[in-house]
Amino acid sequence: MALAPAPRDGHGPQRIMSGYSSADTPSCIEIAWVKSSYSTDEGPDCVEVAPISGRILIRDSKNPAGPRLALAPTTWTAFLPYASAH
Repeated sequence: MALAPAPRDGHGPQRIMSGYSSADTPSCIEIAWVKSSYSTDEGPDCVEVAPISGRILIRDSKNPAGPRLALAPTTWTAFLPYASAH
């Protein structure tokens, strides 16, 4: 499963480690966030994703403690072509 389109500048996605817990996974687990290769530190579109326990988590990399989306892998896969086209 691809988490981001191929990098435009030849650099791979950046991995960032953090913890996560929810009602479904009450114990805190360590997850690896992957910053989109289309995101920059200066741009407004900074997205990170992390695949865990049958879900894809999405967050704003400029607000890592902020809200997160949790999508089913099939929903994420259906969303990728739309995001790539826009």
